[in-house]
Amino acid sequence: MQAARRETALGPQGVPNPRSRAVLLCGKVVSVQASRPAAKPVLAPGQGRLTDLPSTSPALPPQECYKAAEQFPDVAVDEVISDTFAMRLLRDPELPSRRKQKMSLHRIAVIGGDGIGPEVVEAGVEVLEALAAVEPGLAFEFKRFDWGSDYYRRNGRMMPQDGLAQIEDFDAIYFGSVGDPDLPDDITLWGLRLAICQGFDQYANVRPTRLLPGLTGPLRPELGQQIDWVIVRENSEGEYAGVGGRAHRGLPIEVGMDVAVFTRAGIERIARFACDLAMSRPRKLLTVVTKSNAQRHGMVLWDEVVREVVRGYPGLTVDWMLVDAMTQRMVNKPGSIDTVLATNLHADILSDLAAALGGSLGIGSTANIDPSRSRPSMFEPIHGSAFDITGKGVANPLGSFWTASLMLDHLGEQAAARRLMVAIETVTGRGESLSPDLGGAARTAEVTAAVIAALEGVNSTSSSRLAG
Repeated sequence: MQAARRETALGPQGVPNPRSRAVLLCGKVVSVQASRPAAKPVLAPGQGRLTDLPSTSPALPPQECYKAAEQFPDVAVDEVISDTFAMRLLRDPELPSRRKQKMSLHRIAVIGGDGIGPEVVEAGVEVLEALAAVEPGLAFEFKRFDWGSDYYRRNGRMMPQDGLAQIEDFDAIYFGSVGDPDLPDDITLWGLRLAICQGFDQYANVRPTRLLPGLTGPLRPELGQQIDWVIVRENSEGEYAGVGGRAHRGLPIEVGMDVAVFTRAGIERIARFACDLAMSRPRKLLTVVTKSNAQRHGMVLWDEVVREVVRGYPGLTVDWMLVDAMTQRMVNKPGSIDTVLATNLHADILSDLAAALGGSLGIGSTANIDPSRSRPSMFEPIHGSAFDITGKGVANPLGSFWTASLMLDHLGEQAAARRLMVAIETVTGRGESLSPDLGGAARTAEVTAAVIAALEGVNSTSSSRLAG
């Protein structure tokens, strides 16, 4: 995808300079040998020449940069990054040469969605670009999709009819949130998020929780420090299977019905996923959540199939909890829990409680995984659209950053995932750049800048537990 590298670049007036290279900064071309990007010449789309445009001119998306660069065979394009890193690159001319020649390019579909979703996801993209600038061999290509409630208002649906086909070839999906106070929740949720999760059979929903350094949750400190959980949620059937209906609308005998669907295949595969995950963690402890005392058909099948699966894991310690009792255990005995397996509805509720106990819903992260890897998995913070703070610039982006770490781990970039988590923990540990929901006064941009600054000072070999 890159143009061939040659020992040429562009001087201040856009003239090829044989003594340096060029870097496209999302459209702006600067010489890495210059002390500052004086003229900021821009490759204009559809033109076969360089045009000196004001520095306020809109930059081109990366794909257009590459297309434009092909018109200039004497220009060596080292890489495409955002304007955010222009000055750092000019201070460090050797940065491109230190990157590995063989890059790990990950294509990410970005769906900001509704409410604060676009704000925190764009902050996450900025952090990922910063990470790629300091982590050898790491690169991203982001493509944004404007799906969500505003798209619904224009088109009568939350995403295009061929939406899944548009994103199925990406390596991962980075998702913000869905929900709008002026639209029914069943339209927004089923029209976008669940349409992707179920359409791509992302049957394993993984939600880690830890009390990060420097944060204070609602529990006593000695209890809060014991929180180190991963909740595994069955993500394709159960209470959210979508089976049911309504009849006799508007009449006294009107009825609505939702049917919880449990299949042997669905239970078996999520139980096996949870057992494998629990075995990969030091404590090798799995808690299975149920409600089979009251739901005597589907939940009894759940219990039976899970028991069959766990027999194949003799090294795993397994205990069972009714969902209502599990809420008390999470509050009163957090250290007795490690990996949790629960149904779609039960895990949805328990993981929100977990995030609150960890300090705030704003730090919660989620991975919607297709373990077969035949389709892209989707990664999202759990906080929802939060329309009460939308556009105010105070949304907590840490959940989207933790989510990005989950995505990196899934993409095989464990070193980068660790580096990002260390940066997040560095910021929370210092306590100087915390958003209002965590007791601070920092704005979204300030938290983002603090994490980026921490990334620059973190070595990829630094110690941190991966998100899962």
